[in-house]
Amino acid sequence: KRQPLLHPTGSSFRQTVWQLLLEIPYGQTTTYGALLGDGASARAVGGAVGRNPISIIVPCHRVIGADGSLTGYAGGVDRKIRLLALERQGTKRR
Repeated sequence: KRQPLLHPTGSSFRQTVWQLLLEIPYGQTTTYGALLGDGASARAVGGAVGRNPISIIVPCHRVIGADGSLTGYAGGVDRKIRLLALERQGTKRR
């Protein structure tokens, strides 16, 4: 049976995390620990975020460390910084 286009496969936990990534508004961020908000380990969430196979579509660049650090982006931290800056600029124009 064929999978629908852009339907990443992963555990139910990863699917839940990836769905929550899609709900982070453009130009906003959240932390690894706050993403699930139910006491889930920030490390477990980070693992799921890091295994996001379509990171530009499922916006994992919007997840930051609890201390505001910009770490853990598969495309590199420099790209994460640029994506967040681009989104901040876009929200100022609205």
